[in-house]
Amino acid sequence: MIKVLIADDQAMVRQGFGALLAAQPDLLVVGDAANGADAVAAARRLNPDVVLMDVRMPVMDGLEATRRLVGGPKVLILTTFDLDDYVYEALRAGASGFLLKDAPADDLVTAVRVVASGEALLAPSVTRRLIAEFAARPARNKPRPVELNALTPRETDVLRLIARGRSNQEIAADLVVAEQTVKTHIGKILGKLGLRDRAQAVVLAYETGLVAAGE
Repeated sequence: MIKVLIADDQAMVRQGFGALLAAQPDLLVVGDAANGADAVAAARRLNPDVVLMDVRMPVMDGLEATRRLVGGPKVLILTTFDLDDYVYEALRAGASGFLLKDAPADDLVTAVRVVASGEALLAPSVTRRLIAEFAARPARNKPRPVELNALTPRETDVLRLIARGRSNQEIAADLVVAEQTVKTHIGKILGKLGLRDRAQAVVLAYETGLVAAGE
């Protein structure tokens, strides 16, 4: 059973998402919060697996709340197109992904399951565009960061593809290897670089210049 906490300052949004998720046999809504401070307190009290986190909330916004929950539950940021510039900051803050508020109901349910499983929600085409557009834009002549030296050439290739929003299946097809092999590579990448999940891998790839925005 996946336990979910919903944080949004609009009661109708909380109720709507709550009813949708509660109807799923494998999901349990354990609580909700109307601001970031309450979300942090509720998360520490209720120990959810996933927090659906709005960005703009009173008292404490979703980005700060996400920072304070690092090491705790997975955070799935809820955003709208006018908040695109928050996406990269959300990932840097420790979010495992994000979802547009007007996404179809099935996408929300899938997103919660994906994030709870330890994956990052970075595969949809809109996400690829946003990550490329709002990721840090390091100069291309930067020397290769030392931390990336721990990776093998194949692991480096996999990291680049992760940063471009490829799913495991797509990476396997691109590199002509089994999907399980991709999963093994990703596990080694996260372990060697001390990263929690794919979202952090994307941030590192852009910040170190391994992948440049717009590539």
